[in-house]
Amino acid sequence: MSHPILTDTQAKMKKAVDHTLHEFSNIHTGKASPSMVENIMVEAYGSTMRIKDCSAISTPDARQILIQPWDKGLTQAISKAIMIANLGFNPAVDGQLVRIPLADMSRERRQEFVKVANRLAEEGRVHVRNVRRDGLEAVKKAKLPEDEAKRTEKDLQALTDKSIEEINKHLASKEKDLLTV
Repeated sequence: MSHPILTDTQAKMKKAVDHTLHEFSNIHTGKASPSMVENIMVEAYGSTMRIKDCSAISTPDARQILIQPWDKGLTQAISKAIMIANLGFNPAVDGQLVRIPLADMSRERRQEFVKVANRLAEEGRVHVRNVRRDGLEAVKKAKLPEDEAKRTEKDLQALTDKSIEEINKHLASKEKDLLTV
């Protein structure tokens, strides 16, 4: 694993896997998570800022998100921003707090999310294979001695297999999360 082509390819594959995992984290599994709302933009103090930059977000239970603005005057603005974001949430202002109850997901909706997760996983695997292809082309262009080229190609395949295995492992975990009620 000392060849620069391998090092570069490994970094690109890790980036592809990390991107796929980040995409998985955006799929709503029916359990409340602060990440579901933290990046929604809110009109505050004459500019826009993320909800996580102007309030505390917590999940008191698996079916509710609780947002506590640091400035009580932002409560209505946060509620409005969540409605405008059109994520399917119906925020309720409760004094100085914004509560977001999450409805149970139907079986069909869970199946749709599983399909989305499978599509994202396949995109990640394709990206990893494209990185492998680029690495193999770099090996050919480098005009390495035959034995070193073969060894490098074998190592590239091992990196590819490892990256695809990681994506598949996380896909199985995400499917399990989505299908368990």
